[in-house]
Amino acid sequence: MNIDYWTVAGLLATFYVYAGTLKLIRSRDQLRPMMGWVDRVPLPALRALGTVEVLGAIGLILPPLTGIAPWLALTAASGFVLLQTGAIAVHLMGGDRRIALNVGLTATAAVIMWLATRLWSG
Repeated sequence: MNIDYWTVAGLLATFYVYAGTLKLIRSRDQLRPMMGWVDRVPLPALRALGTVEVLGAIGLILPPLTGIAPWLALTAASGFVLLQTGAIAVHLMGGDRRIALNVGLTATAAVIMWLATRLWSG
């Protein structure tokens, strides 16, 4: 079960560190080809979203790795489920029906929630 958690959480954390870092350092023009929705979000909100993604990725890995408050991994995974639920809404409200990645990320975060609950809750 531990191997399952580290495999899935490691993959999701890698994705969010990459995506969050892009949102933090790239301009709108550089992000637009990958993320067509960036023009509908204020730049400070885009940067804040990148920060949340990077911090959430750290939350999936660091607490269980150090053994200090490992239940925070469950909180981080829950946050990613909420984040992707909001992302799906933003895509659909903008007329963008390409939400397969968001649905996959939501499901992956939900699996991490289940694994974290079994490993570190209580």
